[in-house]
Amino acid sequence: MSTGASEVFDAKEFVAESIETLKSTIDDIAIIACSGGVDSTVAAVIANQAVGNLLHCVYVDTGFMRKGETEQIEALLAEQGIKNLVTVKAADRYFEALQGVTEPEQKRKVIGELFIRIFEDEQKKCGAKYLVQGTIAPDWIESGGGVRDTIKSHHNVGGLPEDMTLEVVEPLRDLYKDEVRELARHLEINVAERQPFPGPGLAVRTLGELTPARVAVVREACAIVEEEFEHAAAEGTMELPWQYFAALLPVRSVGVHGDVRAYGETIVVRAVQSMDGMSARYSEIPHAVLQKISTKITNTVKGAVNRVVYDITHKPPGTIEWE
Repeated sequence: MSTGASEVFDAKEFVAESIETLKSTIDDIAIIACSGGVDSTVAAVIANQAVGNLLHCVYVDTGFMRKGETEQIEALLAEQGIKNLVTVKAADRYFEALQGVTEPEQKRKVIGELFIRIFEDEQKKCGAKYLVQGTIAPDWIESGGGVRDTIKSHHNVGGLPEDMTLEVVEPLRDLYKDEVRELARHLEINVAERQPFPGPGLAVRTLGELTPARVAVVREACAIVEEEFEHAAAEGTMELPWQYFAALLPVRSVGVHGDVRAYGETIVVRAVQSMDGMSARYSEIPHAVLQKISTKITNTVKGAVNRVVYDITHKPPGTIEWE
């Protein structure tokens, strides 16, 4: 486990060594899978510095992204000087592939395989030989293998199909999240403090059946949680958690909207403090903030959600994401 980037990790040295390694490894066109998160963005910037025009950056809009995220990511990557950027709109393909899939591990494997198939489609267009990913240590540790138990298959590890034709390159594979953030600060990328967001996106925050309507509920609830937490932190009411979001549970219960009986699902709010994601403690959020979030969510998605609860589970025994 990482012991703290500021104490033992030399970001400048790592970048220099990674650039040299990538130059000697990538001798043909490479695709970088970039989601706009800190891991993939750092990997993209380092790879871009190493191989320049050989790098083709592909962002896949799966339909499971947060509110306004696609536009933000396109602007971010352009700011970093990444020129060969392609946005693939793939929501229809993902919802079709995931129809009827509710088991968490199966979701991740379906998402991971389709992820690679989309990149293979792009490979045919540009003739790529390599696939660069922002995989970090917790991804492959939690995905299991060897003597390690599978906690959850990360789509960029456990979800990879065996017959894929792209050669995977993972420059951040041995790093933890705190070290990747240190790299982002060194590279002056403005995602350094951005909270983690899972590769499968809102698909793993929508427990049970994945439909455009249910995912839209999670998208709106996540936006409300982020907005209210960040507003409260800016006012000094609370410390901003390391990660914070909403998840939709496939649990229906009776509620009331006005004088009318409502039978809706449940939103759970999750917020944790962590260093590297390997362990975490739930954040103690002021009740006034939680109350405001609850009221705003139930008023915004009337009929779909009639209960909001707060998760007070550490990791372990829970994981940070619900799926």
